[in-house]
Amino acid sequence: MATTTVSPNGSSVGMRKKVIVAVAGSAIEWYDFFIYATASALVLNKLFFPAFSDSAGLLLSLSTFAVGFLVRPFGAALFGHFGDRFGRKPTLVTAMILMGAATTAIGFLPTYASVGTLAPVLLVLMRLIQGLALGGQWGGAVLIVCESAPAHRRGFYGSFAQIGVPLALICSNVIFLGLSAATSDGAFLQWGWRVPFFLSILLVGVGIYAQSRLEGVDSPRDERSHRLPLVELLREHWKETLQAAGATLLNAAAYYVLAVYVLAYFTTGLGLPKSTILTAVIIAAVASIVTIPAAAHLSDRIGRRKTYAIGAVALGIWVFPMFWLITTGSVVLATVALLVAQFFFSFTYGPAPALFSEMFGHKVRYSGVSLGYQLGAVAGGAFAPLIATALYAEFGTSNVVAAYLAGIAILSLISVALISQPRTATGLASRAPADRPRRAQIGLLD
Repeated sequence: MATTTVSPNGSSVGMRKKVIVAVAGSAIEWYDFFIYATASALVLNKLFFPAFSDSAGLLLSLSTFAVGFLVRPFGAALFGHFGDRFGRKPTLVTAMILMGAATTAIGFLPTYASVGTLAPVLLVLMRLIQGLALGGQWGGAVLIVCESAPAHRRGFYGSFAQIGVPLALICSNVIFLGLSAATSDGAFLQWGWRVPFFLSILLVGVGIYAQSRLEGVDSPRDERSHRLPLVELLREHWKETLQAAGATLLNAAAYYVLAVYVLAYFTTGLGLPKSTILTAVIIAAVASIVTIPAAAHLSDRIGRRKTYAIGAVALGIWVFPMFWLITTGSVVLATVALLVAQFFFSFTYGPAPALFSEMFGHKVRYSGVSLGYQLGAVAGGAFAPLIATALYAEFGTSNVVAAYLAGIAILSLISVALISQPRTATGLASRAPADRPRRAQIGLLD
């Protein structure tokens, strides 16, 4: 049994470096993902699927967004294998480089007007590479902090890997908002949309530099000796993997509806200016930078599952009035709607890194955390914008979209309820009230 300990207050310089790297790595990866998501909702349908009607082109554009999800479990299995065998840091760096290369390449792609059907084919190919890279990123960023954090603050520290997501959302939307304001519609469609993709290569350079300054992340080689950690995971921890996937359903579906579908709903469904809803999305994302760690800190005090349950129930109810407020077309009401939704969402999203990390032993933890999360992301998030768009087109009301999210909230709530309290034999010792033996210095237990 191997143990790694850190200072009980988690305030060492090394811990701060790990937090910075986790935030940077997560933000860079998700920035790449979100600029594609934003572009798919706003411009890619016009550039790569112009032969179709507005609604059909939007569905096809959102379908290319969904394609990237399909390979994320494969990325999780691949990067999880190398992360468990050879270390967290090199695996995370590799995923970042792969993501940056694919995202930058999208900025250079010819459109349908230039090369015809080859354009969407190349777009899908780059999207697949993006998904493969993202499949290995989340687990690495999460474990860098969770495996080093003191037990009584693991939820709080782990949540910083999640903060990279709203930071990325803010950056991507601010850039798109600025470009759309600074350029004419014609210039934006011609070249303006490419700029956010070009910027990705600069962010990757920053991330690699941050990773190079990080020391003491990985355990000695003899603690990661399993040749096929994925085989052991599927043989001995398949229940935990499915439970993690089930818990991720709501996080994935809710986030992509809140960050992607509402853009299309507001602009295409309601015919209102995209700048209005982009502003509301950005404000809600800024607020979540505070609410995510706050909710995770609460999970250190009352438990991961209880915190998650509060968020799932509240979000499942709020999505109905949220859409009613957005439908008014008021930027103030839309902002209030998304702010409240992000607040409730934080209760499920913030504790997730610590919750999942505590479910798996060290030798399969990268594989388990990554695969569980990515399976849930595919099932819950891959087609969420597409399903929401199709439901609204079929029934003509946002209530059916809200009901769809409420149903997913129920499924995730059941999955979390089935998760056993972490045991020292299988995962990280927990600080949750139901299973905390004492406020001691507890590290990684195998």
